[in-house]
Amino acid sequence: MESLPEPAWVVQLPDGTYAYTRPTDLPVQAQVPVVQHIHHAPPDRTVQRIALGAGVGAGTVAAGVYFGPLLVGVLTAIAANLALLAFLAAVCAWGVVTVVKNLDSRGRAGKGRG
Repeated sequence: MESLPEPAWVVQLPDGTYAYTRPTDLPVQAQVPVVQHIHHAPPDRTVQRIALGAGVGAGTVAAGVYFGPLLVGVLTAIAANLALLAFLAAVCAWGVVTVVKNLDSRGRAGKGRG
């Protein structure tokens, strides 16, 4: 831990603004540092708090946290497969329509009904 740099101190000045400085460099009345870890955003736990507040157990919340992203991934994979199948069906239908348009009434290749 000795090799780590000293953390940046964020202090609130008397006028309400924040400044990056050491608390020892400030006057006596503003020596209470406000250490903010800006790079660590708190996770969004709104859904879990609502669920726990509604009486749902912690196990259910944990299952939702685990299976929620898993469900999104599965649904995305299914949607990708269906999109590929729809594209292949469209290509096959286009090919069948093109072949049928180029055949005459007797089943021979030709240009129109001649």
